[in-house]
Amino acid sequence: MDASFSKIAKTPEPPYYSVTFTSLKRKSCPGYEDTAVEMETLAKSMPGYLGFESCSSDVGISISYWKTLEDVKRWKYHPLHVAAQKTGKEIWYHEYKVRIAKVERDYGFEAI
Repeated sequence: MDASFSKIAKTPEPPYYSVTFTSLKRKSCPGYEDTAVEMETLAKSMPGYLGFESCSSDVGISISYWKTLEDVKRWKYHPLHVAAQKTGKEIWYHEYKVRIAKVERDYGFEAI
């Protein structure tokens, strides 16, 4: 997977929106890795995209960040993303949940 999957997104001052995708994958996921990279690349090209974070073990968690709810909606209904969602339901995922939230405050720490 692309190294950008392991970085913490550098988001702007709130407010902005987060889309959290939590999933349980099936044992066999043909084409999943290539599509995941393709979807990240596509998301980066979308209006309002702010960043992406992802991790996985038994449970996968991916969070994308967006400027507005309209940007989130455009991402959800992009034809290539819709096709990936369909494949996810049919082949890759045993279960998933999507949560959309308005980020009103953020803070952090970074060692120098």
